[in-house]
Order: sequence, then C-alpha cells, then structure tokens
Amino acid sequence: MCVACLMFWADFRKVINQFNNLEFKHVGQDVIIWPLAKIVSPEVISIGDSVIIDDFVFILGGKSTMIGSFVHIASFVSITGGGEFLIEDFAGVSSGSRIFTGNEDYFGDSLTNPTVPKPYRMPTRSFVHIKKHAIIGANTVILPGVSIGEGVAVGANSLIAKDCKPWTIYVGSPAKEIKARKRERILKLEAQLRSEIYDSNCKYIPRKMRSRC
Repeated sequence: MCVACLMFWADFRKVINQFNNLEFKHVGQDVIIWPLAKIVSPEVISIGDSVIIDDFVFILGGKSTMIGSFVHIASFVSITGGGEFLIEDFAGVSSGSRIFTGNEDYFGDSLTNPTVPKPYRMPTRSFVHIKKHAIIGANTVILPGVSIGEGVAVGANSLIAKDCKPWTIYVGSPAKEIKARKRERILKLEAQLRSEIYDSNCKYIPRKMRSRC
C-alpha cells in the first residue's frame, strides 16, 4: 500500500473512532467508539481493552461507569439514570436495550424530569452491575438496583427488575428463570484466549503487536 494511502487510512480511523477525541478516566487498547455514539461525562468513564461501542449508543457517565474488556455495546442502546454502571469482561448488550441506573419519583412527592431543578425534583441514583459473560438480548429493559450474575443470558424484549442468578437463562416481561446456561465451555475458551493475548504479567497485548509475531 502506498504511503499516501496509509496516511489517509490513519486519518480516517481517527475520524471514525471517537476514543481518540474524548478524555476518559481510563481507556485501554483496541477500543472502537463509532462516530455517531454519544458519550456524556467521559471523565467518569473507564474502558478496558478490546471494546466496541456502536453508532447510536447513548451513555450518560453518571456517578461512574466502568466497562470491562471484550465488551460490545450495540447500536441504539442507552445507559442513563445518573447512577453507577459496571459491565464486566466478555459481556455484551444487544441493540435497542435500555439500562437505567436511576429513576424518578413515581409516587407524587416531587416534580419529575431533568428540566426541573432541586428541590422540586428528587430523583433516585442507584446502580446496574452486569457481570462477566452475561449477554443481554435486544430491546431488554434493565431497571435500577439490579445485579446480573456471571454468565446470565437474557432473552430479547425482557424486563429485568431484580437480580439474576449466575449462569441462568431469563426470558420475559418481567423476566423469569427458564433454565441453566452451560459454563464449562465458555470458561475454557476464556482461559485459552487469555493465554494467547496476555503476556506473562497478565497484561493485554494489543492487536498490532500480536500481528508482528
């Protein structure tokens, strides 16, 4: 490839990948944030290695947001509410899902929505925690105060209003436990992948360094 083409490609990648232009609290290697994703308060957001955030994702950093490694957040996902959000390694959120880390007062003790100043509005700030190897199906809604256990699979169009047990499949609105999810193969593949792309000090080896080997 000619030098001019290489320079054009390097400049093009900077344009399409927002992580070069946002001041995150921490950002790892091999992170792609597509240009039409909207990230609010990047200074409270930490991102691991090998992460993809698609176009049309909306993330409000809130109190804190931590995104692990090998995480994919698909198009039209929104993460809002102003609370704390944590998604661990090898987890993913499918298109159209809505994750709320906070909530409004639905009982009539205050005014609602972010156009209203204090003390007339009394929102609740909470958290959502998605653990390793969890997969969230398309158009799922996750309410505040929920912990989704390791290896959980949530079917499309589900409503998650309470904690989900590890390595369990949930479906429905509200979501109900339907069966156990296999774990042995997933954990074996994780270990194999880590042995290939992490060095002896457990440090991630960027893709461009691996291609030289």
